[in-house]
Amino acid sequence: MGKLLKITLVGIVVAFIAERIVRLSDRLNFYREVQPIDLPHCQLLKGIEFGSEDIDILPNGLAFISSGLKVPGLMSFAPEKPGEIFLLDLNDEELLPISLRFSRDFELASFNPHGISTYIDEKDDTVYLFVVNHPHYKSTVEIFKFLEEDNVLMHLKTIKHALLHSVNDIIAVGPESFYATNDFYFTDYTMRHVEMVLGLAWSNAVYYSPGEVKQVASGFYSSNGINVSPDEKYVYVADIMDHKIHVLEKHANWSLTPVKELNIETVMDNLSVDPHTGDIWTGAHPYPWKLLNYNKENLPWSEVIRIQNILSDDPIVTQVYVNNGSVIQGTSSASVFERKLLVGSVFHKALYCELD
Repeated sequence: MGKLLKITLVGIVVAFIAERIVRLSDRLNFYREVQPIDLPHCQLLKGIEFGSEDIDILPNGLAFISSGLKVPGLMSFAPEKPGEIFLLDLNDEELLPISLRFSRDFELASFNPHGISTYIDEKDDTVYLFVVNHPHYKSTVEIFKFLEEDNVLMHLKTIKHALLHSVNDIIAVGPESFYATNDFYFTDYTMRHVEMVLGLAWSNAVYYSPGEVKQVASGFYSSNGINVSPDEKYVYVADIMDHKIHVLEKHANWSLTPVKELNIETVMDNLSVDPHTGDIWTGAHPYPWKLLNYNKENLPWSEVIRIQNILSDDPIVTQVYVNNGSVIQGTSSASVFERKLLVGSVFHKALYCELD
């Protein structure tokens, strides 16, 4: 009887693991098929060679680009080089990104930038740049003041908190407050693999201010990109392992409540919102398994997705650009300014395109 019970238990465990592996293969799009889609007027940006993970564009056309992200298990073409923040003026026909300088009090050697967000203080037009940072593979949020005359980021504050344990992306909602996503529940590299294989929906979103820090949304398989609607009534969260964008209503006390979910076939990364139309743009990974297992003979693909009218009963989802890695590998962001499109990548280059 004991032997039969052991055999039965082993069989249940094997069946459970097999079922989870099948689910994981679906989430990693092993069986999806996409075709390349080109845009007619595109060029790679000079000087950006080691990633352009996230992009945020000011209303005046100045674009901030985070570069040099290093994540255990992912490719890095410059593992010893500190990260950078580039500035690109989209009004300048030369399109030459410049690497911003930092105030002397900031620890640059361990700078490992991930998601970014800008906030403009209406009282004095001060521009604040919020940067998710992973010094020594930990998670902090750095707040800078942008000194445009000198092209300098003046470091103001480093934020650490137990609820901000695996931060991926961020959206600033005040000079010192923001929403952020934690893409994993565990911080240990091995346990993150277990979390992913078992399909544990334990990641979340957090609200931070100097006076209050709280979880505001949970139950995600891996919460990644986050942004807010132009009227600031809704927050959007991309669950990359569930292929969904979650729409959450924002309340006066900064809490969030679910409104709807939109299924997208691809694996979305960062989310950008067009302030004029409300359209959501995302850099995505049509074959994320190629990103996780880098092979020069089978490069990670890139994909740009546009979502129109997400709050309506019939949102429109459009593949705008798809590349097999021959131009840009592993897209992670896409942002627009006056029919100009910037496409960023986890560890590769950055692409500029003009939309018709």
